[in-house]
Amino acid sequence: MPGMITPTFIPACCAPPSPCWPFAEPLAGITLLTTRYDATRLEADDFSRCGIAQPRGVAKRQTEFLAGRLCAREALQQALGIGTVPAVGEHRAPIWPDGAVGSITHGAGWAGAAVASASRWRGLGLDVEALLPPERAARLAGEILTDTEQAALATVDEAARAWRLTLAFSLKEALFKALYPLVRQRFYFEAAQVIQAQDGVASLRLLSDLDAEWQAGTELHGYYAELDGRLLTLVAVPAAAAPRR
Repeated sequence: MPGMITPTFIPACCAPPSPCWPFAEPLAGITLLTTRYDATRLEADDFSRCGIAQPRGVAKRQTEFLAGRLCAREALQQALGIGTVPAVGEHRAPIWPDGAVGSITHGAGWAGAAVASASRWRGLGLDVEALLPPERAARLAGEILTDTEQAALATVDEAARAWRLTLAFSLKEALFKALYPLVRQRFYFEAAQVIQAQDGVASLRLLSDLDAEWQAGTELHGYYAELDGRLLTLVAVPAAAAPRR
């Protein structure tokens, strides 16, 4: 049954989840595990042997889901001694066990999960994105960036704009993952902007009121690192910290 796992089984389509911390600053109590996956090696019984409920979809969708859940399962075990697999909740968000917070991401053959105790962190948002080519970045700029963010990129070359737009996209995705379990409503790219990003550390500011606590003007920290042509970002909300405005 789903949730009952075979801890020693790793399917051929996924590498064993391994520790990874590429960010410039250590964040105590967060366990981050990553893996690589290959959809062409997915076998029909991989989900049943892993004890993970099989989603609908093509092999690519199923393999990335499996890879992310394998990382989440192992991260929960290592961080909190909880041997379970997060179920799928509203808007396909993972349902973490009581006492745990976490986030899962996957893309382009790479997956990862970050997990921590809810006593130390209120929310985690992890996101990975392939670096956007300049042409696609130019097409997406109006959807992802605020007017202020676009103006800040006006003087840099197209390669730098594409890199920074990918960063803004990923940081905002990570922000959504971190805050959605707290505010319980969807919000979009225009609800926040990146106000600073340097040396692997970023600051984001909310531009919209999400609820009575998370209002416009609230600032949060994000972290980023480049890995093999991908950007990995993390937004972590400390349990003890009130929102900063």
